[in-house]
Amino acid sequence: MSTGAMAMVTPNKDEAYLDLLRDYYAENRRIPSMQRIAELLRFASKTASRKLLERLAAAGFVQRAPDEDAWIPAARFFERPLAGGNVRAGRPDAIDGVGADAFLVDDYLVRHPSRTVMIPVRGDSMVEAGIHDGDIIAVERTGEARPGDFVVAVVDHEFTLKELAVEDGRNVLKPRNAAYPVIRPAGRLEIFGVMVGLVRRLPR
Repeated sequence: MSTGAMAMVTPNKDEAYLDLLRDYYAENRRIPSMQRIAELLRFASKTASRKLLERLAAAGFVQRAPDEDAWIPAARFFERPLAGGNVRAGRPDAIDGVGADAFLVDDYLVRHPSRTVMIPVRGDSMVEAGIHDGDIIAVERTGEARPGDFVVAVVDHEFTLKELAVEDGRNVLKPRNAAYPVIRPAGRLEIFGVMVGLVRRLPR
């Protein structure tokens, strides 16, 4: 947790309580009621629950819902610890500085929220670029793209993800799988957006 987060921590284990609330939210998609918080965290009363939420709100983790007497996540609720060092993909190494900084996936992937959409990938035409069936890509909506960009384009009224390339002065769409042909649209190629990131959940 970041330095700013540590200012919120009190002797009554607010950091651990926050982690429990995050796990609850991941399963139920809501912040529990005062009474439920007291039960989950073994508080003596709902007053302790309220004081906890007020401390978390002061630190930017939760906030009051605008239209009802309830609490909702604020931006920092979705922070994840970011290790201060890299992990080697080869020889085992120690990871130093775990939790040195706060990390928000949205901040990392998304530069223009109003123009960005997350799209599930279906099919294997881009596997040689490391994009697999079931991945979710972040796509920034724009009609402009450069050769080499991975783009979501409209071909025959259907969306497809391919690499933008140029042949004989015309834009074409190249798959990253030798089993698929290059797409050479007969008319103007319509670009929906440019891929700017990728999310993959690995099976356990």
